[in-house]
Amino acid sequence: MSATLITDAQVLLTLEGDRNAATRALAGTLVDTGRVTDLDGFLADVEVREQQMATGLPGGIGIPHCRSAHVTEPSLAFGRSEQGIDWGAEDGPAHLIFLIAVPEGSDEDHLAILAKLARKLMRREFKDALREAPDAATVVRVVQEEVVNA
Repeated sequence: MSATLITDAQVLLTLEGDRNAATRALAGTLVDTGRVTDLDGFLADVEVREQQMATGLPGGIGIPHCRSAHVTEPSLAFGRSEQGIDWGAEDGPAHLIFLIAVPEGSDEDHLAILAKLARKLMRREFKDALREAPDAATVVRVVQEEVVNA
């Protein structure tokens, strides 16, 4: 798995709006860092995946994800929402949102990132560290230690 899965520029600590606006904002960080080549094409791929099954998880988590021809390298964008965003989970809105983007044909990377992240999200300490992170650099460090290097 790429050691640079996430950078400070791919972290938004004040994510607002609905699911579409939040996804667009997170995807925009991937465009800005050169990891997504076509914002609208990538968002269309994310939407296809979201239509298959909502990606909201219990405990205030949203994990929109997809494989896309518009992605240059496996990447993760993170957003935190104070008010919460409806991501389709039965127990309410998501406050921690992870956008996973992997190149088309990278099934192994996609599943590895998703599995590692899902396992870590079962741990209260991991979620609390992300909720309480004072800045983007702290989020990146937590994700690097717990997901990328685990």
